[in-house]
Amino acid sequence: MAAFPPAARARRAGLAGVLCAALAVSSAACSGDPDAGTNGVGKLSAKEIETKARTAADAAKAVRVSGTLIGKGGTYQLNMRLNADGGTGSVTSKSSTFALLRIGDALYVKAGAGFWKQTGGKSGAAAAGKLDDKYVKVPKKDPAYAQFRGFTDMHTLLDGLLGLHGSLGKGDRTKVGGAPAIQVTGGDGRGGTLDVSLKGTPYPLRFERAGGAGTLQLTEWNTDVVLKAPDKSDTVDYGPELPAS
Repeated sequence: MAAFPPAARARRAGLAGVLCAALAVSSAACSGDPDAGTNGVGKLSAKEIETKARTAADAAKAVRVSGTLIGKGGTYQLNMRLNADGGTGSVTSKSSTFALLRIGDALYVKAGAGFWKQTGGKSGAAAAGKLDDKYVKVPKKDPAYAQFRGFTDMHTLLDGLLGLHGSLGKGDRTKVGGAPAIQVTGGDGRGGTLDVSLKGTPYPLRFERAGGAGTLQLTEWNTDVVLKAPDKSDTVDYGPELPAS
């Protein structure tokens, strides 16, 4: 096979250079370095990556947590926007959906009449019409306060959810919502899988909980969350305890 003349070889080399320049945003295609253009955490050990992700999450001022939680109490769909002062969003179970709003220590739950009829026993059924689609203030002494507050406390929720079990290992390079990420696995994946951003701050982007206990997306890091108290006309103060069975 005849060799290309020098001029042709030069043109081919020039074309290759142009292509690599055009792909500069993904320079790994020309350099062979998978960490080119990233924040570099992909080069670290699994433990170091997990530590960086936790440090980033601890320092964050806000986040959206959405996805599925599976536990002894059933399956829950979460969609919560959280900051240091509280949170707002919704929780859906197999049988009901309710909205939560917390500003400081003031905690409200908002749900339809069916929710109160189902969860509040006889007293809930009697009060369902009054509570329907209203922000019901949850008294601090009520047993439900701690449970509901847990869904609205950013750092408590993240600390409780982002736990890998077993020996840590580095998994695949992935994409979460279009963002490149590196996986950290616990117990070869049986102890959970954490996807950590390879762009900018190494925030956790997705967490698959151990034992198939749900998958959560962590987005909108440090995006402002506006928490506004509901109008008095849209609020019901039920008293020292919520309706109970």
